[in-house]
This record gives sequence, C-alpha cells and structure tokens, in this order.
Amino acid sequence: MNMPLLEAMQLEVNIGGHSVCRKLDWRVGAGESWAILGRNGAGKSTLLATLAGLRAQNKGRLSIAGLALPHASQGQGARAMARVRGYLSQHQIDPFASTVMESVLVGRHPHLGRWDWESTEDRRIAGAALNEVYLGGFAEREVQTLSGGERQRLALAQLLAQEPQLFLLDEPLTHLDLSHQVAVMELFVRRATAGAAIVAVLHDPGFAARYCRQALLLFGNGEWLAGPADEVINSTNLTRLYGHSLRELRADGDRWFVPG
Repeated sequence: MNMPLLEAMQLEVNIGGHSVCRKLDWRVGAGESWAILGRNGAGKSTLLATLAGLRAQNKGRLSIAGLALPHASQGQGARAMARVRGYLSQHQIDPFASTVMESVLVGRHPHLGRWDWESTEDRRIAGAALNEVYLGGFAEREVQTLSGGERQRLALAQLLAQEPQLFLLDEPLTHLDLSHQVAVMELFVRRATAGAAIVAVLHDPGFAARYCRQALLLFGNGEWLAGPADEVINSTNLTRLYGHSLRELRADGDRWFVPG
C-alpha cells in the first residue's frame, strides 16, 4: 500500500473543553476527495487546522507524507511541508496593499530559495491559477478593491499556485455565488483526478455527495464516521449529524438533501 498523504492514528482533538474527535483512525491517499461535515461548533475548522500542523493534537499521532505533525511543519521543516500541504483558511486578511498578482505569487514562495525572486515560470503558474478561478484579467487590481467572492477566489488561486499534493480547504465556497461554487468544486475534482488529495470542510451535504468520493462526519461530541460518500452521506446519518430531520431527493443521478 502506498504511503498516505495524511494519516491520523488514534487522534484526539479538543478545544475549550469540547471534544472534536476521539480515537480517529483515518487515512487520506492520493486521488481521494474528502468532505468534512458537521453542524456549527462541531470543530471542523479546529480539526482542519490540526491536520495542517497549525495546532497540536491532544492525543494520538498525525503525519503528512510520513512526517510527524506538528513538528514537521515548524522551523526548518515549514518550507518543505508547504510543498506537500496547502491550507486554505476560513478568513483572509490583507494588512498591506498589494496587487492580485503579487498576492497569488506568495503561493510560489515554498518553491523559491531564501534570496530568489519569482521567475518567468513562477509568473506563468500564477497567471494560470488566476485563469482557473476566472480572475485572469485582475492581475494589476489592488486586492482591497475586490468583492468578497473575488477575494475568496484569489485565495484559491494562491493555493493552486502553491501546487501542493494535499489540499486542506476550510469552507472554500464562502462568499461564492452558485456558478462559482460549482466551478470551484469541479476544479478540485480535476485536481483529485490528477492525483492530488482534497479535504474540504463543506456545509451543503448535496455538494459533498456530488463532488466528494469520501466523507468524514463530526457529530460534535467526539464521535465520528468516515467512509465512502455513497454510504456515509444519507438521510439517517445527516439527521443525526445536524439534529434536524432531512430527506433525500434524487435528480439525474445526483443526491440532494432537504428538511424532512
């Protein structure tokens, strides 16, 4: 069996006295696309930050491409880790004025030496990333002039320019209209088909069922359920997950969930 890009072994994550997960055994391999689902406050973002190596787990072991976390993502290992793992935060902060191209080129930093400047190839990759999120004509725009949806797509472009093997996405569809939500999910489906691994915190179980092959459910009390999306995402599990009755609708082979 190939080494997983992400592996959790008996993982326990807590925050503020709240148990996010207990004894989580979970592997994410190349080409897989995982949705993380759960109600508000279940700890989805906390778990994703832990998986990214940005905070320490409480118990158990966690590794990315065989490197133990969080230690491998600190100090000298941070640059190497950034070439493997890309993380999209839920919130984007722009403390300084910059253009869209300058911002997306930040994603190329893990591939540059300490004193290197971005090359023509780096700019080509950054431009291609902007095109993928429909911001191709925005390169010289000031970031502060972007709408919320445009700023979210810029964050996604920066991550695409980073070219990681593992994408950890915290609510990647935030601020996006429906057409761009579909475009972004299809974009990451293509990345998974090409061999990347995708782990995304999502709110719509219908989008998760349509675009992700696997799902991890967090029930908010430390319990979890992981497996193929066709098996895990169903009205029974979702009713328990969200604490509200849901029923499944089918249309053209897709599954959607509405209040029961």
